[in-house]
Amino acid sequence: MGKSMQAVVNYGSEPGSVELREVPVPEIGDEDVLLRVRAVGICGSDVHQWQGSHSWPVNYPCVLGHEFSGEIVERGERVREFPEGGRVTSETAAVIDPTSPLSRSGNYNLDPARLGFGYGVDGAMTSYVKVPERCLHHLPDGLAYETAALTEPCCVAFNAVCAGSTVKPGDDVLVIGPGPIGLLCGAMARLSGAGRVIVSGLESDRLRFEAAREMGLSTALAEEIPGLVETTYKRLGFDVVVDAAGVSPTLKQAMEVVRPGGFIAKVGWGRRPLDFSIDPIVQKAVTVQGSFSHNWPIWERVLQLLASGQLDVSPILNRVATLDEWEDCFEKMHECNFVKAVLLPSA
Repeated sequence: MGKSMQAVVNYGSEPGSVELREVPVPEIGDEDVLLRVRAVGICGSDVHQWQGSHSWPVNYPCVLGHEFSGEIVERGERVREFPEGGRVTSETAAVIDPTSPLSRSGNYNLDPARLGFGYGVDGAMTSYVKVPERCLHHLPDGLAYETAALTEPCCVAFNAVCAGSTVKPGDDVLVIGPGPIGLLCGAMARLSGAGRVIVSGLESDRLRFEAAREMGLSTALAEEIPGLVETTYKRLGFDVVVDAAGVSPTLKQAMEVVRPGGFIAKVGWGRRPLDFSIDPIVQKAVTVQGSFSHNWPIWERVLQLLASGQLDVSPILNRVATLDEWEDCFEKMHECNFVKAVLLPSA
């Protein structure tokens, strides 16, 4: 194994501050494994860091990539459950405070000390990444590395819709924002028994709408949504609205089209402050639930959904590329020409 490797590195906050660099192969501790990265997904957050449009702190310079799978090539002395040669995927909470009440209750995704791969510590857009054993999950037999690399966004959607929301059989569900997370939230709503799931977006989202329809979801332009309220039960509004767009005006629309006593799940991030009243939440007695990240049981459930074929992510995976093609993939995701791309650092 060489002492250095190529990596996609975010080295500053200015737009375009990402490049392919030589970085050292990490040294592991007693409770870590060294993972040979077989596949790493490009997330919208990676693209935001590339653009300099993100709203979270980054420890520069930092190797990007928090959606990944691979093969264990070395393990620390205290690692027991995961052998060398094991096929695994990894959660994103690279650093947590194990003594925190949140961590002890299993909610380490909400631990204020949490640092994730790709912004807090070096991520997986490279050949090898250091991963704590507690983050690892065995891959079911037959689950391809490229598919397993999408476990993380699937877990984000599962947490927002299946764990944190109240979708019931027959519900009318609206998902605002047809990006990867929005499309996966729509898929989770279908798995939860929703009667109708509509994914809304803009004219520029044509490719994403095609993926939505392949996943059995209905689509609508943002301006069409108010009219669709008339087609909901008693014309009261949507039972559940998932805001996966990450811009403040979409929360305003969510409040307008959710039914009285309904539920809004907010999973999208946005930098722009609110410039409207949230009194409709009071007037309608609406529940608004934020959703962030995921934890161990969610990963185990999602891996089974992927392995069984109940959850099919192939409609959103538009490109599998080598590491040196990262910039083309970032650009095409930014331009909405790809829904999702996966890089193969070891190819």
